Amino acid sequence: MFSGRVRGQTSTHASMEEENIEDMDGNSESSDDQEEEMEDEQVENKTYLPGQQMEDGEELVCDESAYKMYHQASTGAPCLSFDILKDNMGNDREDFPLTCYMVSGTQAERSHTNNVIVMKLSNLQATKNKNGDDDDDDDSDEDSDSEMEGPELEAAMIKHVGVVNRIRTTQYKEKALAATWSDTGKVHIWDLSRPLQAVNDPDTMATYTRNVESPPPVFTFSGHLTEGYAIDWSIAKPGHLATGDCKNNIHLWKPRENDWHVDQRPYTAHAGSVEDIQWSPNEAEVFASCSVDKSIRIWDARAPPNKACMLTSENAHSADVNVISWSHNEPLMVSGGDDGMIKVWDLRQFQHGKPAASFKHHSAPITSVEWNFKDSTVFAASGADNQLTLWDLAVEADSGESSDKTLQDVPPQLLFIHQGQKDIKELHWHPQLPGVIISTAESGFNVFRTISV
Repeated sequence: MFSGRVRGQTSTHASMEEENIEDMDGNSESSDDQEEEMEDEQVENKTYLPGQQMEDGEELVCDESAYKMYHQASTGAPCLSFDILKDNMGNDREDFPLTCYMVSGTQAERSHTNNVIVMKLSNLQATKNKNGDDDDDDDSDEDSDSEMEGPELEAAMIKHVGVVNRIRTTQYKEKALAATWSDTGKVHIWDLSRPLQAVNDPDTMATYTRNVESPPPVFTFSGHLTEGYAIDWSIAKPGHLATGDCKNNIHLWKPRENDWHVDQRPYTAHAGSVEDIQWSPNEAEVFASCSVDKSIRIWDARAPPNKACMLTSENAHSADVNVISWSHNEPLMVSGGDDGMIKVWDLRQFQHGKPAASFKHHSAPITSVEWNFKDSTVFAASGADNQLTLWDLAVEADSGESSDKTLQDVPPQLLFIHQGQKDIKELHWHPQLPGVIISTAESGFNVFRTISV
């Protein structure tokens, strides 16, 4: 685990381990030896799809030309849930180097060593092309010096009792707040003002790390009967929160002057654990939930809990529905389940129980889905099969037959497959950095932007 100012925790490209490749006689030769032997031979580049059988002598390499930016970061203990913190540096920032802020929660083996971690990632440079130049042709000497320094990761920690099942952030009363679901069954709200000041100022960081007392939560709710994962802040009604637990109960939170009022009457229409909750970005009193009971439900928060469920898709998936995401621009929702299916729902036709589109590419449970903030047809998904995929609903099938036989069975809406992380748990588009995605897995964080979005 780390605290304070840390350099060298991110890298500018994927780290590729040199592997030995066996020849036909079973002898092992290094890739350097092979390079000498193949010096005058033309290397054939082929498209690789996950699960595809590789032939003898073939090597899987990262195509860095497919990325505008690609960085990795590690925090020691796994951080399998995180959220992005909005900053005051402006929207639609595309000029390198980039800076972003985020907050994560740890899942350490020893429960008493868990933390909420506020992070600042800065000096994030563009990926180099084969000529050694980045994507910006107007690099100055100052940019070159900045690039040589390398990316930086600065972090400030807050002690957290229990594993952080899930963490979500919001801006409320000009403060950055985080809500955490603990495996102790409690939900905490944290004021991130002090750790944010620390990651922005070395002197404040020095004082912060010397302080023995970690900032306590500003509010804690202990009314859930067990732990949970579902949690979401409302966009349309700042300060409002919804939390769902593994005993199928959902509670709604309303902000008061100095704390929150949590309605003790639970929303209980689900027949199993509530896995995810999403407030509508446009309708202040509407939220959605999904469950291991295979259903997705739409709720009206103005109605009493026993009458609040407006619409239901009882068998939205053939297995647990793990995650949902509500489009910011269109009446669409995307869901992912244990069946490996990704489904897109037109909420205007939701009562019919049939998705507008279904995609089966992932070979393991879907762990995260999220719509792009700007492009209403683009979303991202991740799975337990170590894949993160980008999709565009606006893409139609080409009438002509593809010359690459490998791609013939790939859905035309599948734009990009990102790999290199083990057991990806969560992804988020950055709301202020167009096309930038951050994902977390057992192997750490990836921060990247592809050429496709």
